[in-house]
Amino acid sequence: MVPIRGLHHFAYRCRDAEETRHFYEDVLGLPLVHLVRAERVPSTGEDCPFVHIFFRMADGSHLAFFDLGDDVAAEPSPNTPAWVNHLALQVASLEDLHRAKRRLESHGIHVLGLTDHHFIASIYFFDPNGIRLELTTYTGVDEYMDRKERSAHGELAAWTQEKRSRLEARA
Repeated sequence: MVPIRGLHHFAYRCRDAEETRHFYEDVLGLPLVHLVRAERVPSTGEDCPFVHIFFRMADGSHLAFFDLGDDVAAEPSPNTPAWVNHLALQVASLEDLHRAKRRLESHGIHVLGLTDHHFIASIYFFDPNGIRLELTTYTGVDEYMDRKERSAHGELAAWTQEKRSRLEARA
C-alpha cells in the first residue's frame, strides 16, 4: 500500500450549514475555508442538491459537513451507545483544555469532564448536529506510550480470545 500521509478531511452530515459554521468557526475557532455547492453528487451522479463545507484545523486537516438542504441531522446508530462514536481533537496543553471548557460553557454548551485517561485528559460535548466531540491533550509519559505500542498486538489478541469465549458461552 502507498504511505498514508495524514487526514485530509472527515465528513459528517449537518442539519444546517450556517448553524454548523457558527459552532465550528465562531465557537471552536476553526475557519471556514472551502465550500462546494452542487446539484449532483460528483462521485455517483445522483441528483441531490448539497453544500459541502470545510473547516481547517491547525495541522492543515479539515472537518467537513454536508448540508443536504432538508434540515435533517444524521440519526445516531440505534445499536451503539452515544459515547462510542465521537471525534477527538487535540489541543496543546491542559491550560488550553481548561480554557476551551470555559469558552464552551460560556456559550451554553454542556461539557462533561475533565476526564483523566492516564495518558490524555479530555472534555466531551455535542455539536449542534448531535455529534459527540472530545477535546484532548497528551499528559502521559513517553515510556508509557512506548510500552503500550509494544503491547498493543498482544492485548488485542487477549481481547479477541476473551470476546470469542463470551460469545461462545452465550450460544
